[in-house]
Amino acid sequence: MSILSLIGREKELFIDDINTHEQQLSEIVSSSSFLVIGGAGSIGQAVTKEIFKRNPRKLHVVDISENNMVELVRDIRSSFGYIDGDFQTFALDIGSVEYDAFIKSDGNYDYVLNLSALKHVRSEKDPFTLMRMIDVNIFNTDKTLRQSVENGTKKYFCVSTDKAANPVNMMGASKRIMEMFLMRRSREITISTARFANVAFSDGSLLHGFNQRIQKRQPIVAPNDIKRYFVTPKESGELCLMSCIFGENRDIFFPKLSEALHLITFADIAVKYLENLGYKPYLCENEDEARELSKTLPDQGQWPCLFTPSDTTGEKDFEEFFTDNETLDMERFQNLGVIKNDPVYDETKLNRFTETIDQMKADKQWTKDHVVELFFEMIPGFGHKETGKYLDGKM
Repeated sequence: MSILSLIGREKELFIDDINTHEQQLSEIVSSSSFLVIGGAGSIGQAVTKEIFKRNPRKLHVVDISENNMVELVRDIRSSFGYIDGDFQTFALDIGSVEYDAFIKSDGNYDYVLNLSALKHVRSEKDPFTLMRMIDVNIFNTDKTLRQSVENGTKKYFCVSTDKAANPVNMMGASKRIMEMFLMRRSREITISTARFANVAFSDGSLLHGFNQRIQKRQPIVAPNDIKRYFVTPKESGELCLMSCIFGENRDIFFPKLSEALHLITFADIAVKYLENLGYKPYLCENEDEARELSKTLPDQGQWPCLFTPSDTTGEKDFEEFFTDNETLDMERFQNLGVIKNDPVYDETKLNRFTETIDQMKADKQWTKDHVVELFFEMIPGFGHKETGKYLDGKM
């Protein structure tokens, strides 16, 4: 059973747009050089493969995860083989001096794509991981942007998130603030970005966790009241590449809502997933029952499931790719919408944000409340609600 059928679809979302622009896409990629930052994550791997199969002149991939990078190379060699151009991977931390030395040694790329991110809502549970999220999502982005400007890069692409539209959690808010930093740099370099839905079965996602639970003979747990849009890893790569190559300055690409892209609950996907493996879901009342039954039920063709309402901090009731006050171009592509942006940002706010975070780091002391307060200053109307409950406190 394909990922498409598990998320309730039959057709790939962007296939018409890809086919329409394939010749131009291939010509541009094959004559260009690329740096993919965060290229060993699920979206990063998908983007890297979309670039690789179009035979670029140079493709360098950077990621902090050495193991995922090894798998990326194995995957590419097994699927596509080799290219004539320069393909290399580097296991580097983007915030490190080693990365800066790497950029200084070459740094000549037509396109820089930044896919690195702390993407989990659960990353806001403690003030220390929250600060790292700010570093990765905001300051590393601005740093690599500055380096791209200095090296004469033609285009800088960075992933945002649907959760940046009217954010209710710190992850989405960090990406919204990142977009403000992007707008400032857009006066010096052409930038584009993308907001899209959950990437089905991406590393660390709940759906990816289904695979882990089956392998370890553990219960399947999912919220039954949260509906989300899903794209496949391949679609995430196509969306990013289309935005990178065809996006005009400050454009944000997103999937158009249609009958093909519809909301589905995690619990519904879990049921389809189990049925595909030949199991009937058995609904349990609590965690203890689910853990106990996981020892016996699978041998009887059933799998223990715990489907409950969500009550954790940062969960958004619904998903949206754009807000009421954003200007849209819905005509240029068949299945891709584009948000058009002017370089709107508040220089004073951006400087205050940077200075305040720098001071917190210098003091080596900060609280989550202090960071949340700063986010409220940056985003009027930020809908953050603290429930005191986090995903790490659940099975």
